[in-house]
Amino acid sequence: MKSTIAAIAALAAVSTASPIKRADGVTDGVILNYALTLEHLEDAFYREGLKKFTAKDFVAANFTEETYMRIQTISKDETTHVEFLTGALKAAGIQATAECTYDFGYKDVAGFMATASVLEGVGASAYTGAAAQIMGKVYLTAAASILSVEARHSSYIRNAIKQAPFPSPFEVPLDLNEVYTLAAPFIKSCPSTNPALPVKAFPSLTAAGIKGAQIVAGGNIMVSTPGYAVEGDVYAAFITVTGPVFTQIQKADGGYIVTVPNSGIAGQSYLVLTSCNTTVTDDDTIAGPALLEVY
Repeated sequence: MKSTIAAIAALAAVSTASPIKRADGVTDGVILNYALTLEHLEDAFYREGLKKFTAKDFVAANFTEETYMRIQTISKDETTHVEFLTGALKAAGIQATAECTYDFGYKDVAGFMATASVLEGVGASAYTGAAAQIMGKVYLTAAASILSVEARHSSYIRNAIKQAPFPSPFEVPLDLNEVYTLAAPFIKSCPSTNPALPVKAFPSLTAAGIKGAQIVAGGNIMVSTPGYAVEGDVYAAFITVTGPVFTQIQKADGGYIVTVPNSGIAGQSYLVLTSCNTTVTDDDTIAGPALLEVY
C-alpha cells in the first residue's frame, strides 16, 4: 500500500512539471518516451518468459524456485515502470509510445536469464546516459528512482547466472543512439502511430574472445562488422563514465583484433569503432557498441 501511495505522489509531482526544450530540440518528454520504449521492451520480455517457463523449468535449469519468484517481482516492477512513464507523459499532454512486437531469441531458461542480464545492464546504462540530458529536476528524480531499481535487477540477475553482481565501481553511460543500436535487434515492428524518436542504429559490431577464450582485461578479442565494410581510419574505444578509453586495434582476417585495456573495464562493457582517436560522438562512430562481458 505504501509503495502505491508513493507512486501516486511521484506521478503527481511529475505531472505538474513542464517538459523543458533544449537548444537541439530534444525535450524531457522525448527522453521519457525513449525510456518508455526500453521499459516496454523489458516488460514484454519478462511477461513472455514467465508465460513460457514455470518454476519447475527454472529448477530443472539449475536455478531455484526463489529465482523464479524474483523474476516475477522484476516483471511487476517493469510493468509499473511502463504504467508510471505512460501516466507521466499523458499527464503532460504528450503522446506515449506503445508496446512494439519483439523477438528476444532465447530458447531455454539459461538463454532467458542471460538475455535478462543484458537487458537490465543496458537499461541501467541508458538511464545513466540520459541523466545528463534531462533538464527538469522532477523528471531527473523520477529517472534516477527507476535507474536505482534497474541496477538492483541487474545485480540480482548477474549473481543468479554466476557473474559478479557489481563488477565495476561505476555504471557505464550510453547515449540514445548507442542504446537504440543494442535494442533494435530485438524490435521487429512498432505501431505506426508511435511518436517518432530522434534515434538511429549504428552498424552492428560483434565481439568475442579469440578461439572462444574468456574475455579478460589485457587480453585480445576479435571484433567484426557483419555485412558492413569499414573504410578509412579505424580506432577502437571502450565507453566509460570518465570518457572513451582508446586501445590497440589491428586489422585481421574477418575483422579486427582489439586489446581490452588492463584496468577500468569489467563486467558488461561496450566497445565502439570510430573514425576519431580522441572522442566518441554520433558523428564519428563507425559501428557498435558491441556488448561484451569482461572478467
